[in-house]
Amino acid sequence: MTQSSVRGEGTRPGVRPAFVGGQEATEGADGSGRSGTGATGDGGHRRGGPRRGRRVLRWSAVTLSLLILGTAGAGYLYYEHLNGNIHKGQRSSGDAKALKSKANAAGQTPLNILLIGSDSRNSDENVKLGGAKYDRGSPPLGDVQMLIHLSADRKSAAMVSIPRDTRVDIPKCTDPKTGKVYPPTNRIINESLARGGAGCTLATWENLTGVYIDHWMTIDFSGVVRMADAIGGVDVCVKQNVWDHPTAAVPGGSGLKLTEGTHKVQGKQALQWLRTRHAWGSDLMRARAQHMYLNSMIRKLKGQNVFTDTGRLMDLAEAATKSLSVSEEIGTVKKLYDLGMQLKSVPTDRITSVTMPNVQDPQNTDHVVPNGASADRLWQMLRDDVPLDDKGKASGSKKTSAKSVATKAPSAPDAQIGVLVQNATRSSTLGPVSGRAGVIAQELVAKGFSRASKDASAGLSEDTTVVRYPSADLEGDAQRVAKSLNIPLSSVKRSTDVSGVTVVVGADWRTGTAYPKQSAPKAGQLPSGTDAINGSDKSQCMDVYAPYRW
Repeated sequence: MTQSSVRGEGTRPGVRPAFVGGQEATEGADGSGRSGTGATGDGGHRRGGPRRGRRVLRWSAVTLSLLILGTAGAGYLYYEHLNGNIHKGQRSSGDAKALKSKANAAGQTPLNILLIGSDSRNSDENVKLGGAKYDRGSPPLGDVQMLIHLSADRKSAAMVSIPRDTRVDIPKCTDPKTGKVYPPTNRIINESLARGGAGCTLATWENLTGVYIDHWMTIDFSGVVRMADAIGGVDVCVKQNVWDHPTAAVPGGSGLKLTEGTHKVQGKQALQWLRTRHAWGSDLMRARAQHMYLNSMIRKLKGQNVFTDTGRLMDLAEAATKSLSVSEEIGTVKKLYDLGMQLKSVPTDRITSVTMPNVQDPQNTDHVVPNGASADRLWQMLRDDVPLDDKGKASGSKKTSAKSVATKAPSAPDAQIGVLVQNATRSSTLGPVSGRAGVIAQELVAKGFSRASKDASAGLSEDTTVVRYPSADLEGDAQRVAKSLNIPLSSVKRSTDVSGVTVVVGADWRTGTAYPKQSAPKAGQLPSGTDAINGSDKSQCMDVYAPYRW
């Protein structure tokens, strides 16, 4: 589905321009977000460009919907009607291996919700908003994807975005509506939505991050428009006068025109803010502007009492339930209300917005890939429930630390324990390390595990080393093997994907015969490249790329 790229001119030197499905997004002068290679004579546009317009509002709108439902007690006035508005789907439709987090000492577990902005054209309204009629019925793409992580103690939250053009491993997925099976592939992450629905995107995220995701929520063009004006204006800031307009070097632009300072934007102007790319210098800076908008929106919703107005509240609840599709286990107003209340309880100074650390894809300069160790560190913080801000501590650390994992006696002497070693050192950024399975198998034999052998399977990929076992009677054997290699017991997992004790050598163990000691991340110790913004920071202000100042 990757398309040929047309790299634009006029982008700030050293900063990667934005791309849509492999093409550079060159927004039209009319604000349509059309690709420079996809325009047609009648104003319709080829798939890849037009959907840039309003999809940038989607993740903000979904979060708004959560907050609305979280405060909308009066929505129960027509509870059954609202329930009927909500579209539901299967939680996971892919081959995912992430396990649900263990509870902390207080019995609490983190909550992870995947928000997806869909470019679906399957209605007259969406076609009108999204572009050409001939795209109607085409499989939707998940152009905006964000994980909301609520800590186990519900005192902090993280909002983590992955760029839409990130190349990842998409697992085998089955479309729950048609039964069509999609084989595993290595493509950009926004294509996962078209390969089995939101449940496939969820499975893709789980395999990439190792984070168990409890629920998904999606919103499309029409849903974004329906919710866009519900906020009543959001404060944004620019350091210089900005006008995102066509230039001699770069056609198109969102049309955003503001003077230096802070402004309240809503309606069309809010859309222009969220779509602007050229004036900020890159697509990554557009993500920063979107994070600033969302944080400002959350602060405003927390500070106003619009939900005491029953008439407006009912309108907001109606719009929210019509705008959302959700995984079936949260497909009622009450369950959405409960989720919203949990999100609403987090103070704004404990909300951190970040983007996955990324680098240019060596296979395609139009795309990006996770930035190795930095991305892995971010995923580890989410898995271990370590706050991204420095105001707390890892609420799940006592239960998940290697020292506190209960050990079991092996079922047999070392020489009688069968062990299979797999080489899964390939990652999205690095190729496999040849011979790793054989090296570790030989090390196990030298340590007395004479039945250890290597698996000749190729192309396996795991970010983190793990020891898997199929049944409870082999847990002690798996722990014994892990201990001999210095692999933490927290990385010993039960799995039906293996038939015996299996050491999966991941991308985090590329050299040596002893697993490298991993230091546990601490609260607030974010890796480089996340571009973090705190939810209470009102000082954020966008710097305008020189050609777009006036």
